[in-house]
Amino acid sequence: MRLDAGEPRDAFAWFNKAAAQGHVLALNMVGRCYDLGWGVAIDKARAAECFRIAAERGLDWGMYNYATALTLGDGVAEDKAAALAWFEKAAASGNAKAINYIGSFHEDGWVVARDLARAADYYARAAEGGDFRGQFNHARMLIAAGDIDAARRWLRRCAETATPAFLAKARAWLETSPHPSLARDCTPER
Repeated sequence: MRLDAGEPRDAFAWFNKAAAQGHVLALNMVGRCYDLGWGVAIDKARAAECFRIAAERGLDWGMYNYATALTLGDGVAEDKAAALAWFEKAAASGNAKAINYIGSFHEDGWVVARDLARAADYYARAAEGGDFRGQFNHARMLIAAGDIDAARRWLRRCAETATPAFLAKARAWLETSPHPSLARDCTPER
């Protein structure tokens, strides 16, 4: 399906109308529009404000998006401690992407002590929850632990839903790993 040039602007207008009526998911989508330039000029500060309000109103996706903005300093001052708190709230609602991001905090030692076992646990939970980044990260941890067969299964699951850009990066990483043949498992079925 091909989008008409006016459709993103129309979608942005509808999201705005719904957000003005108190629909928190629509408010989060207004933030996504500002974040990614869907039908409106990119404005990271406005995006972060929409995400913050949606997060404060209890929307797990708002929590995730606001935490991401805080982690990266996108439209707001970077604050990894506050980001982790929001990721934890979103994770408590079952948001698999937030669970994966918490794994990154533990793997990289942001705000918390570096703990690869905890990171691996979070990645496994995110993978089970369906997050393609979590599936790839879980596979990376399985590779490091020597469980290549399980890693292959998770890489294949990752390939089912990951974006083409993510898969290209994943394959590039795998090609430079001690097991370059695993890059084939990170290719979508045709």
